Formats: sequence, C-alpha cells, structure tokens
Amino acid sequence: MNEPKEVILAEPRGFCAGVDRAIEIVERALVKFGRPIYVRHEIVHNTYVVNDLKAKGAIFIEELSDVPPGSTLVFSAHGVSKAVQEEAQARGFSIFDATCPLVTKVHVEVAKLHKEGFEFIMIGHKGHPEVEGTMGQLDSGIHLVEDAADVARVAPAQTEKLAVVTQTTLSVDDAAGILAAVKARFPSVREPKQQDICYATQNRQDAVKLLSPQVDVVIVVGSPTSSNSNRLREVALKLGTPSHMVDSADELQAEWFEGRSRVGLTAGASAPEILVRQVIDRIKALGAISVRTMDGLTETVKFPLPKGLKIDGGEVAPLQHLH
Repeated sequence: MNEPKEVILAEPRGFCAGVDRAIEIVERALVKFGRPIYVRHEIVHNTYVVNDLKAKGAIFIEELSDVPPGSTLVFSAHGVSKAVQEEAQARGFSIFDATCPLVTKVHVEVAKLHKEGFEFIMIGHKGHPEVEGTMGQLDSGIHLVEDAADVARVAPAQTEKLAVVTQTTLSVDDAAGILAAVKARFPSVREPKQQDICYATQNRQDAVKLLSPQVDVVIVVGSPTSSNSNRLREVALKLGTPSHMVDSADELQAEWFEGRSRVGLTAGASAPEILVRQVIDRIKALGAISVRTMDGLTETVKFPLPKGLKIDGGEVAPLQHLH
C-alpha cells in the first residue's frame, strides 16, 4: 500500500479575527462575571470550540426564554436579527455582541439603504444564522437567493432602488455567478462598495486554489455546520482534487490516503490550530514523513473588543486560547 509521504499546509488557514474576537468575548465575560454566561447560538460553528467553552461555563441557547432574568448574554459571531436584539434588551440582559464586525458592516449598509428606499436581494444559504440575522434587520423588502435559478423568481415591489448583499462566508466563485444573474435581470442593481464576502473566507479559498493542484487529496478541518469550511472542500473538489472535511482527527479514514503521496491540509475560519496539529499527527501515523507550509498571506486584521470586558481595570494578558 502506498502511504502518504508529505503534508502541505495551506496558508492562511484556521481562525480569523472575527472568530478570535468572539471566543475572547465569551472567555473574558466568564472571567469577569463568573459562570454561567449565556450565548445565543453556537458562538462560532466549531464543535471543539463550543465544547471547550461549555466546560468553562458557557451555556448555549437558541431561545431567549431559556435565559434567566439578569443574566449576561453574548450574541454569536454570526449576528442576530433586530427582533432578537429587541427581545434581549426587553428582558433586561447584560448584553455583549460578538457579531463579527464584517457582518455588522452588512447590517449597517442594509439599514442605511433601507432608509433611502432600497429593497435587497441577499445571496446566501437559507437557514444559516448569519442570513437570518441580516434578513432580520428589516421587516420586509429583503429577498433571499441561493442560486442563479432563484434570481428568476425574485419579485421585488420595485426595481429602481435595488441593492445586493451577500453572506460573508460564501464561495467567492459561486457568489460571483449568482451576482452575474442578478445583474443580468436587474442591470441597475447597486453592489456593495467592497464585496461582502470577508477577507478570511476569500484568503482561505485562494490558498486552497493554490494548494489543490500540488496535492493528491485535500483535508479540510471544520465542523459540518461551518459554511466557510464546507466551501473550502467544494473549492478543492471543483479543481478536481478529492477532498474531505473532518471535525477531528478521529474522522480521518486510512483509505483516503491510499496511493496519494501528497496531502493538502487546511482549516476553516472557526477551526482551532490544535485540531490541525492532531490531524497532522494522525496522517504521520499513517506514514507521512514531512510537513511543510506553503507560502501565503499573513493576516494582520485585529478587531477591538466591546467595552466593558476589561478585567481589573486594565487589559489582561490574552486568555488561554485555542491556538
């Protein structure tokens, strides 16, 4: 049997600034206010991260009615609808918003253009919490399209003022195809000044495009609910490289590597580096001898934390983190 010989790591991979910030918000809230801290929806879509925070005292809920009065509540990195924000305020929770600033940017744009009389077409995945949060910024006038076929069925009340917004974690190429269909049907549609797909999603997809032709199989570390992780697997498959997504090293299957000497490895924006290390160890146990990291962008984006999370009057050293 031919074993894997080499592991090539994509660069960049793993945690993005929005995920780093969201996890740190929950960790700091636990240190400052004590357990439990309630979090609406998984803080980020990663099983390991969620379980780690549960062990530290975070309780994840979907319904605000499950949160006792007077509790501290954190909104997940995916963002929430206006209705959820208003209900949380009405219930009197102490709220910290871990919504990724790049998602908040989309919310702000929607609110601003809505005031100017715009309706919206949103490109995204039905049922994803980010889509529910963005569409829930308005009571009406925002229409979801998941593919080019949906564009033909959209029925806005008017077409003079129509703007397009996008879920931040989509495939760059898929979104471009759907946007082309939107523009073909609504030529005067207004596009965002900078595309909504976030820098981290784009960078990780670009890295997989460089990685895929160099390897015989691509492994993506990410949880099944993670949109951006799923897209990484699809990018590799579209380039003709067999690709598998795993939540942990236990899910690797030896037959994936038979006759495939070069293994490409990446991780979604919500997957911690510790999982990547465990996957490398498992692939080494199957026969890989060398590991190298391909050249790639170094991301320097940092997002500030919300006010009220400083500890003991000053900034603390970063908490024990999941890198």
